[in-house]
Amino acid sequence: MLSNESLHPPTFSRSNSQASVDSSTSVEEFWKEIESIKESSIGGQEEQSPTAPAEVKPVDEGELEAEWLQDVGLSTLISGDEEEDGKALLSTLTRTQAAAVKKRYNTYTQTLRKKNKQAIRDVRDVFGVSESPPSDSCEHATQLDSTKEEKDLPGVTKTSRPLPDDASLNSTTLSNGAQDEEGGFVALQSGSVSILEAIPDIPVHTNGSADTEQSVQRALSDDDYLEKNIPPEAEELSFEVSYSEMVTETPDRNKWKKSDIKKEDYVLPKFIVQKTRFGLTETGDLSAEDMKKIRHLSLIELTAFFDAFRIQLKRNKTERVRGRDNGIFGVPLTVLLDNDRKKDPAVKVPLVLQKFFQKVEESGLESEGIFRLSGCTAKVKYREELDARFNTDKFKWDKMCHREAAVMLKAFFRELPTSLFPIEYIPAFISLMERGPDIKVQFQALHLMVMALPDANRDTAQALMTFFNKVIANESKNRMSLWNISTVMAPNLFFSRSKHSDYEELLVANTAAHIIRLMLTYQKILWKVPSFLITQVRRMNEATMLLKKQLPSMRKLLRRKTLEREVSNPKTSKVPQKSPSSRRMSDVPEGVIRVHAPLLSKVSMAIQLNSQTKAKDILAKFQYENSHGSSDRIKMQNQRLYEVGGNIGQHCLDPDAYILDVYHVNPHAEWVIKP
Repeated sequence: MLSNESLHPPTFSRSNSQASVDSSTSVEEFWKEIESIKESSIGGQEEQSPTAPAEVKPVDEGELEAEWLQDVGLSTLISGDEEEDGKALLSTLTRTQAAAVKKRYNTYTQTLRKKNKQAIRDVRDVFGVSESPPSDSCEHATQLDSTKEEKDLPGVTKTSRPLPDDASLNSTTLSNGAQDEEGGFVALQSGSVSILEAIPDIPVHTNGSADTEQSVQRALSDDDYLEKNIPPEAEELSFEVSYSEMVTETPDRNKWKKSDIKKEDYVLPKFIVQKTRFGLTETGDLSAEDMKKIRHLSLIELTAFFDAFRIQLKRNKTERVRGRDNGIFGVPLTVLLDNDRKKDPAVKVPLVLQKFFQKVEESGLESEGIFRLSGCTAKVKYREELDARFNTDKFKWDKMCHREAAVMLKAFFRELPTSLFPIEYIPAFISLMERGPDIKVQFQALHLMVMALPDANRDTAQALMTFFNKVIANESKNRMSLWNISTVMAPNLFFSRSKHSDYEELLVANTAAHIIRLMLTYQKILWKVPSFLITQVRRMNEATMLLKKQLPSMRKLLRRKTLEREVSNPKTSKVPQKSPSSRRMSDVPEGVIRVHAPLLSKVSMAIQLNSQTKAKDILAKFQYENSHGSSDRIKMQNQRLYEVGGNIGQHCLDPDAYILDVYHVNPHAEWVIKP
């Protein structure tokens, strides 16, 4: 599981004697937790047999890359199926993302050749082939500082300026790369025979900049932010530009010194994310379908990010463990949520976990050492009863104390079929920290990992970190510091069922504890979706819609030509004609949107937008118009403005978002006010 380069002793920095005491205490707590886990696993070995992993086989590189391609939504490259989503995804990739995909697909096809098997598609069919030498076609590109495959990208050009709004990502653009020598997304060169070549005109939008001619470097400038009130001790984060592209532009990124894991909380910098004119987007603000695309793009981006440091993200296949089909413990999160949604369709976090939170919050937040208890007796006492009675609402919660709830909470996560967070990424994080990048770079990697989590894992993780921050807020009484919580929970949230030495376990646990500490520290910004990923999702949706409109056969093409002839000849046409005046009357004027509020008395209103109109201004206008009845006033308290359709599934807008800017990016959206 761990590479040789990752097996160096972890370095801990202690600025004073108290830090030394805390460090030794944390290590002791870690080993106590491991011992408790081993004892409970031995005690329940027979009962937990359904969650035993399958036989471990040697890693096959081709299988590893095939799994990766499926995980990022590119199974079409393996199956050969003509899927619009796969083509649309490939059409949105940045230079570094395209290099990451090509590298994995190359490895996959080469492995097949060694087995005397033929790949469904040649890599040249995917990324295109330039008639001129690769060196000529890439002379303007900044080469990735990585493997030869990453440096040699025939048919792919990269530019540094976002494409203007009136540009189009059409078949010509995809085949000859001549749209813009300074654009930020992949364009395939002339002579390519690409699965993307049939994508018709697609409006291309920038990463949220009002000025379409701004460069990537300008995306980090003062003009892109609404305000500059950053405290002197805080550091600014940008969500506007691809993290892997930013890292690639960083000089000497592979020459940093080895990073120390410092236990003191004050060494973690404060980060500020300034709102652009589009506001900020939480993970729950997007539709499930768009969040699925965010996950795929995030995993590609995370892989490209580590490639920039010459680090392999994933060195082992994901552990596939069959969980239980019923009960509470050892049941996959998705199964638990399916059962819970029969009671509450809107639930995102397992109800039993919410009950554990509630029991601790009621009387245990000030209890000393609340999460240090092993509590094997409590596990045995309540496990069977919760499994049998929770789903029928017959479990008596009043007889469980807060300490027992804390013990059961840890057991719940430890007994999941697979860990809440992907243990297979830990070696990459160990290697990254040994390269010595600062906390900002570590946060970017963590941010992408969180965005790539399945919905159930991500929503549960967010609720868990919110809960633990409540525990840490009472540190003066419960003696549970940020590092204590991180150390105790690390083996419960990052675990592998494979056998490892004590030293490997300690190394993994320290890195996992550091990751959890970053999550807890940056809880308020970690769940916000980077806007560069939202831009890519918009482009994916535009590409998918246009691909689906394409006629798949010549017969349908001829049918369309026949219809066109009928329309052009009104005397013989059977198609009803619409007068120009009626079309103009039905169109909404430029800069005017019609907002619908189906749950309010005033159900619809036309709003003239200007450069200063915010989402909260529109909500305030509806509130004023619906202020006559008390029921409407109550309803407005929970209402938000959504953009629906067009190039997004559904997007709950930040109250501070400037709607004219959103309108320009998505002119075909509908605007709805709802909870």
